[in-house]
Amino acid sequence: MATTTAAQRRAQARHAYDAFLRDCPTNQLLDRISDKWVSLVVSALAAGPMRYSDLGRKIAGVSPKMLTQTLRSLERDGLLTRTVTPSVPVRVDYELTPLGHSLSLLLTAVKDWAETHFDEVHRAREHYDAGTDGTAGA
Repeated sequence: MATTTAAQRRAQARHAYDAFLRDCPTNQLLDRISDKWVSLVVSALAAGPMRYSDLGRKIAGVSPKMLTQTLRSLERDGLLTRTVTPSVPVRVDYELTPLGHSLSLLLTAVKDWAETHFDEVHRAREHYDAGTDGTAGA
């Protein structure tokens, strides 16, 4: 039986991922990064480091609890770093890691697409709603 190197085993494991399977870790990762708040936080941080309060002001509608949870999950996943500077008051800055920057390209593109095409989507929704009796897809 032939032995495999660690790099070969990692390559084989990558091919074993299947995001269509509910229990696959890639499925769980897609669930995480498709969250609205994750998309907005990552897009906001694409421009550079920001303080917690700046993020809260930039992202309308996010509660302090949800912002904190989102930042913690992104830090845990290695997508951002949290830097505490001892001062009065304490300064906390968040910044994307290289991994986070690679994701920001995609999420910022999705955000930009939504901003560019919302009028078309809105018209399609109105057209769909006007032509159905509530049983579409049944």
